[in-house]
Amino acid sequence: MTLTKIKSVKSDRICVINKKINEGKGSAIRDALKKVAGDIIIIQDADLEYDPHEYSRLIKPIIDKKADVVYGSRFVGSDAHRVFYFWHMLGNKLITLLTNIVSNINLTDMETCYKAFTKQVAKKIIIEEKRFGFEPEFTIKIASLGCRIYEVGISYSGRSYAEGKKINWKDGVWALWCIVKYGLIRKFAGRNI
Repeated sequence: MTLTKIKSVKSDRICVINKKINEGKGSAIRDALKKVAGDIIIIQDADLEYDPHEYSRLIKPIIDKKADVVYGSRFVGSDAHRVFYFWHMLGNKLITLLTNIVSNINLTDMETCYKAFTKQVAKKIIIEEKRFGFEPEFTIKIASLGCRIYEVGISYSGRSYAEGKKINWKDGVWALWCIVKYGLIRKFAGRNI
């Protein structure tokens, strides 16, 4: 249904990538980055847990020439947030903390699905992860590039598993492996990007 709606919009500014097999978020982002034509890239998950009306807030630090990358944080600001799973929040904070340790930055919400970055940043990074390991991989790689990273508070309308939420504990374990892989092993091997 979504694909039909997207294809019904006639615009040469829209490029539809229809993957026959769902290979995961990282794989979809990697494919999309090959087609990007604009100067600013926004990652917007299709589940609309994040409000597209907040794009202007997300890209403002880039427009103002202050940032190369902007994270929308569910944990800062005063906007409405749906109360979501305690264990997800705890896992997010742990994964964010460990990513911050290996990359020497201080994000509050590394696992956010709402990120904006410049095309120049996208050109410097090769995304390897297929699934949710994209989040720590991207964060560690942009930190190693010395990108100017900002966070802005965003609203959040999270979904329950009954409503279609997909992430689970296995994704958290894989994220921990990605922190070790990109933040420690590659750093000592001299291969950060």
